[in-house]
Amino acid sequence: MTDQPTMPEVVNTEPETIAVLRETVPMNALPEFFARAYQTVERVVREEGLQPVGPAYAVYYGTPGDTVDVAAGFPAAATFVPRDGVHQVTIPGGRAVRLLHLGSYDGLAAAYDRLMVWIRGAEVGELADYMLEKYLTLPGTDPDATATLIVWPIQE
Repeated sequence: MTDQPTMPEVVNTEPETIAVLRETVPMNALPEFFARAYQTVERVVREEGLQPVGPAYAVYYGTPGDTVDVAAGFPAAATFVPRDGVHQVTIPGGRAVRLLHLGSYDGLAAAYDRLMVWIRGAEVGELADYMLEKYLTLPGTDPDATATLIVWPIQE
């Protein structure tokens, strides 16, 4: 599969609690941050006797520039004591714009461009000051076969 366009849609989401490591990092350091964050979060969650119970997440806060305020992690089955920079955040449920990106991460910028054009045309309301990416395929998947779900909450 190469980068395949899918259509944005407005959906109702359920609240989600995820274990994350959150930092402000330079844009060009995101791959290293993600690798470190996912390893750290998984280690802390497993040391608590828990398991990740869903796909990897990234939560982006504010507007990225040269740096980005980002959290990365996984849903965990129960609460735990925060440590090593890992804590839990709850993403509220409600209306959100959603777009499934099929293809390599290199195509995400074009997917976001399409999403923003659609949002302006659909007049969905004011977007939240954070958004999510859910990485639906496992690490090591052929880059052209990856699936990334972009979810941008709408302020109520």
